Amino acid sequence: MSGSDPAVRAAELRDLLNRASIAYYVDDAPVMDDAAYDALYDELVALETEHPALVTPDSPTQRIGAPLSDRFQKVRHLSPMGSLDKVTTDEAIVKWAADVRKRLGPAAEEGDEPVAFVLEPKIDGSAINLVYENGVFVRGATRGDGVQGEDVTPNLRTIKSIPLRMNGDAPPLVEVRGEVYIPLSGFRAFNERLAAEGKPPAPNPRNASAGSLRQKDSGITAQRPLSLWAYGIGVREGLDQLATHWDTLQWLRARGFPTNPFAQRVESVDEVAEACRAWELRRTELDYEIDGIVIKVDSFDQQARLGALHERPRWARAFKWAPMTAKTRLNRIAIRVGRTGALNPWALLEPVEVGGVTISRATLHNEEDINRKDIREGDDVIVQRAGDVIPQIVGPAGRHRPGTKPFVMPTHCPLCGTKVVKPEGEVMHRCPNRACPSRGLESLNNWVMAAADIDGVGEQTVRRLWDLGLVRSIPELYRLTPEQLMELEGFGKISARNAVEAIAASKVVPFSRVLFGLNIPDVGWVTGQTLARHFGDVDRLMNASQEELQEVEGIGPERAEALAEWFRDEDNRRLVAELRDLGLRFVTGEEERPREGPLTGRTYVITGTLERYPREEAKAALEARGAKVSDSVSSKTAGVIVGEDPGASKLKKAEKAGVPLLTEAELVALLDD
Repeated sequence: MSGSDPAVRAAELRDLLNRASIAYYVDDAPVMDDAAYDALYDELVALETEHPALVTPDSPTQRIGAPLSDRFQKVRHLSPMGSLDKVTTDEAIVKWAADVRKRLGPAAEEGDEPVAFVLEPKIDGSAINLVYENGVFVRGATRGDGVQGEDVTPNLRTIKSIPLRMNGDAPPLVEVRGEVYIPLSGFRAFNERLAAEGKPPAPNPRNASAGSLRQKDSGITAQRPLSLWAYGIGVREGLDQLATHWDTLQWLRARGFPTNPFAQRVESVDEVAEACRAWELRRTELDYEIDGIVIKVDSFDQQARLGALHERPRWARAFKWAPMTAKTRLNRIAIRVGRTGALNPWALLEPVEVGGVTISRATLHNEEDINRKDIREGDDVIVQRAGDVIPQIVGPAGRHRPGTKPFVMPTHCPLCGTKVVKPEGEVMHRCPNRACPSRGLESLNNWVMAAADIDGVGEQTVRRLWDLGLVRSIPELYRLTPEQLMELEGFGKISARNAVEAIAASKVVPFSRVLFGLNIPDVGWVTGQTLARHFGDVDRLMNASQEELQEVEGIGPERAEALAEWFRDEDNRRLVAELRDLGLRFVTGEEERPREGPLTGRTYVITGTLERYPREEAKAALEARGAKVSDSVSSKTAGVIVGEDPGASKLKKAEKAGVPLLTEAELVALLDD
């Protein structure tokens, strides 16, 4: 406290809270926990309530609570917000860069005047313009037609990543340009809330962010998970020292604006094209949607010399990809019985192009998820594709069509007719018949496509072999001959021989992957690795008691009982013996044994989406330093690494067991140490 002067204390609180927000939303390095922030915030609210004259435009308390707006007034931008011409191929990038050098003159064409470029992910959100006077946020507007937009200042004030006052020294006047967006984790939670309220889902994060900005009640906007990436400035009085776009990004970040951490400066057009191609593959690693890469000439002097044509700058281009969502008709919900007997519903769609790929089917998870989203056969739906994975249905696209009905899971297995069961506490319906034809077929598909990853033998080949009765088990796959394969249409002498050789070569897959492919209940990639490392060979594993199995990291009583029961079954023991006789590996190899390192003896769990690392890279980095990575939390866990949208059950278990929660920044520090 600073004496008893309310004005001095209010100023201190504003400064502390604004700095805390920047540390949290911009630097990703919180300086206080939520409880401490809330206590300071409540103190400031009390002061301003008692002394209304102390309220300032940059006070954190002014983010929420503006009166309802009857309409949005048009406001003219101080400088135009031009749109960008797009390019979609490497050739177009090269042609544009050549035109840039030509317009800059002979020195640039001959390489004597360097031309550098800045690349930034193109956020699929809503462009906005923020006006600051002497460092204080005074007005914000949508892009509109580029000359004037809608004044949405009260709504923008609710976005905590937008500073109400700049850090450090500030110019008399500056326009900050940025993109308001909704993170994918927040978008999922937002759509779940809409579904719970009986409302149709937002088709994509871009529509959701645009709609959130145009709410007449800023209190509603405040409930939406909006965030900001700042990407440039317009009018800038007193900022003559900024000579490049790259310098501008650093200046914005120093003033408390979040700028994209993946922005990069390159000095050749080859690097530009390479980065655009790389980001098309990497874009699904991000927790926000990008629909391309913005490419800008870095030098402001060169930008000025290049100018613009019809408000479209010659010094910038948007390299764009195909959209990742689309609207189509859900023709039918089909059921596929998996290798564990689970009934998996999936959607047969009217073919539609999503992200450059034609989609005709999508996953639907389970009955509970389908009815929560109110997805029905015959409806128009929003389908979303992330990377190369099977697309998902977000929800219905508008009102239900006449005659559609809520989905009901069948009461009997569609393949064998056995009555379906739904175990207590599970969301999946299951066929309890261990002799159900689906189990053998799906187990084979899992072995070929995932566990052994056999080149030249795909799901369609396995199904044809199954239908002809040539292969009905994993051992029969390894006894397959080229002559048998040549009975299948599409296989000649050479292709059949190559496929049989690829099958034989897969015998060297590690012990952990063999365990994953055996169709053991609840044994996936991670558990297979854990069991292989703990026991070392299949004999020790098969003869382990339930108590010994529970000693394995991440194996509780129920999983231990299921494992012990599986290995006691005579059919399963014969399967293991048969595969071992065929030459498959049932002993831990050198590549699977734990590495010695500074983290030897520690076990970590990763939950949520990490920004810097894909999950497998983080896991590999920890294991390279001797650590184990588990998929379940126990009292033996050294730490739970928490990313965006973490699993609530894992956090709850960690809290109950007293296991430390680590941020991604702490993971980086751990790996560096």
